[in-house]
Amino acid sequence: MDEHRYFDPRRNHSFRESETVMALAWRDRKPVGRIMGIIQRRYNEQTGRRDARFANLETFEEREVVLALLGFVERWARSRGMDRVVGPLSFSDQEPEGFMVEGFNEEPVLASYQNLPWMVEFLESAGYAKELDYVHYLVPIPEEPPPLYVKVSQRLLRQREFRLLEFTSTKQLRPWIRQVFELMNATYRQIYAYTELSREDMDALVRQYLPVLDPRFVKMVANSKDELVSFIIGMPNMNEGLRRCRGHVLPFGVFHIKAAMKRTKQLDLYLGAIREDCRGKGLDVLMGAAMLKSARAAGFERIDSHHEMETNLKVRAEMERAGGVVFKRFRVYQKPLG
Repeated sequence: MDEHRYFDPRRNHSFRESETVMALAWRDRKPVGRIMGIIQRRYNEQTGRRDARFANLETFEEREVVLALLGFVERWARSRGMDRVVGPLSFSDQEPEGFMVEGFNEEPVLASYQNLPWMVEFLESAGYAKELDYVHYLVPIPEEPPPLYVKVSQRLLRQREFRLLEFTSTKQLRPWIRQVFELMNATYRQIYAYTELSREDMDALVRQYLPVLDPRFVKMVANSKDELVSFIIGMPNMNEGLRRCRGHVLPFGVFHIKAAMKRTKQLDLYLGAIREDCRGKGLDVLMGAAMLKSARAAGFERIDSHHEMETNLKVRAEMERAGGVVFKRFRVYQKPLG
């Protein structure tokens, strides 16, 4: 979502289910920083928390500006009866979470912060401490999927309990999109900061990402009843294109993005889920083998796993089994309001 739409309450429906406040810091009649405070009412109701969030904190390298902006949100949150401020965290986990604390020289990916080290230093000096970390794995793409992946995939497909879905066009994808969101709502409830997707959320995500989604890197599994039971979504790294279009995807930025996606050697993973009753059956291996094969055929050399909770040991073990190493770390902070 470009920033004009994101900050416009008339076009961003997330404002309707949240309390928000926004502030600019000025010096000598020039803006020197910004911040947004959010109380995500639906999430607080679901979890029993009384958290406010800070998001979109951007400044020059000036400690006093950072402290002033954070103090503004803290006072606002306290006046609304909140117990803590957490962040950086926006309306939902579908938007950037956590400041980078490791990997500052690595290539940025969509939906993640790319701050400098001083931002973390200033934040911690304001009394903020770790809430949780997300890690990114860099996974090399082999010439062929590992033999174990091939063996497990062949066994699963022979049993005919499941079938692998692969796509060559957006038209083929569309009939499954609603089931993808329903599976997210069913399986993401325990994920930090996840708020169940409404129909408006779903429509917004389709509008934002479908124009740049490459169907070759969407893998799904359906059961014998044609129910979606797992999926994984990757996209070629589009950072170069986003720089060229300055974050404006529509109407013309999409051409810069698609050109960059054809040149990159990196595939970024974004979303994935397996229905609870189908876990432990090898569906992750089935989709992983298919994704590695498609990525290698397209000329990719590496995969960025995107955000994985550091406590999600099952996913982390799978990444490491595929040869992945942690090369970025992002941290969500929290501060109690005394």
